[in-house]
Amino acid sequence: MNTLTDTPSHPFRVHNFRAYWFSRLTMTLGQYAMMLVIGWQTYDLARTSGMSIEGASGQLALIGLLQFAPLFVLTPFSGLAADRFDRRKLAQLTVSLQFLCAAALCALTWSGEISIPWLFGIAVVLGIVRAFNGPALSSLSPNLVPKAILPTAIALSSISWQVGMIAGPAIGGYLHALVPALPYGVAAGLFAVAFIGLGTIGKVPQTNIAGVAKPITQMIEGMRYVRQNKMVLGSITLDLLAVFLAGATALFPVYARDILQVGEEGLAQLAMAPAIGAVLTGIFFSYRPLAKNVGPAMLIAVAVFGIATIIFGLSTSMPLSLAALFVVGAADMFSVYIRQSLIQLHTPDEKRGRVSSVSHLTISASNEGGDFFSGSLAYLIGPIPAVVAGGVGAIVTVTAWSRIFPVLRTTKTFDPPDELSDKAPNTDSQEHAS
Repeated sequence: MNTLTDTPSHPFRVHNFRAYWFSRLTMTLGQYAMMLVIGWQTYDLARTSGMSIEGASGQLALIGLLQFAPLFVLTPFSGLAADRFDRRKLAQLTVSLQFLCAAALCALTWSGEISIPWLFGIAVVLGIVRAFNGPALSSLSPNLVPKAILPTAIALSSISWQVGMIAGPAIGGYLHALVPALPYGVAAGLFAVAFIGLGTIGKVPQTNIAGVAKPITQMIEGMRYVRQNKMVLGSITLDLLAVFLAGATALFPVYARDILQVGEEGLAQLAMAPAIGAVLTGIFFSYRPLAKNVGPAMLIAVAVFGIATIIFGLSTSMPLSLAALFVVGAADMFSVYIRQSLIQLHTPDEKRGRVSSVSHLTISASNEGGDFFSGSLAYLIGPIPAVVAGGVGAIVTVTAWSRIFPVLRTTKTFDPPDELSDKAPNTDSQEHAS
């Protein structure tokens, strides 16, 4: 056990961070494995009952809406909770509730009692739980390591979330092809592992804002900070609009069942392709962190994301679709790595929970809200035009945001302003594993 005299050179040399990283990865894998299977079961049940492709796509839109609505309503409160209460315990509570959802879905699927109303109801519960889960975990990671290695820790934290978000659906698809209830059982196991891992994290510093102002005032302060900081606002809203418009992931069940006609195993391959792209990109940045031209690189990555989405939308070839999705995953990881690092490093610690909640809201708006948008658009104009239009929209967003937020074009490094560097959390007294 070492103290500051032997400051660790990498976040993985800190026990608290290792436990956090592994817990976040396993939890996210479980989350997104469940979400893919929920979407597949909803679409398949709708088609089996006689709905058209467009009508069944509308059911996918409802799943996205039911998960996003609680997030939208509860986000201001969840961000405040992450700043006022023990972030470790809050994260454990949300993981335990997700475990119960996975167990219920496993039992319902195994018994053959699964139905669209059950899927809709559990989607609502998951939306409520995830409203509190995201801000608690995102704002916890900067408290776990000394500030000298904080940029690397933030990047690794983003990688664990992004890899889990993209690899989880691949796991869910393959397991569902073997035994329909299996992905839910595995997700429950992953949530149990995450709960135990979070419990091994020792006491960590956290800014105490209790009593500083009334809760509603504190929530408004967090939102005001996002609005006033052009770097944070530009980064958050760029991701919001680009991924909201180009949410091809929501329509994977449509492509697997009715366009590419590759079934459940093909669905898993479609989900795995962006996962591989994201993992390889994440590994690269864990060893070779980006040091310069971070703003322009983020804009280029989002543009590539849009182009690859268009190619996937038009493709009727499985190999071409997989290649396009590989690029989608790599570009998305590139963008997330830069965006999350900029947001965390440009936000003072006493506001990280509330700013993280706003960031998490935009992520959920772009994912679950994007699912609703893509499913609704597919219902109106068909799935292929919907995906292509979304990719075009992402490219248009990049062009517009580079002009509306010129700071995104001119930001060269991750270094925060001097006044924020001075307010970084004091973790120098933490003990570290050797």
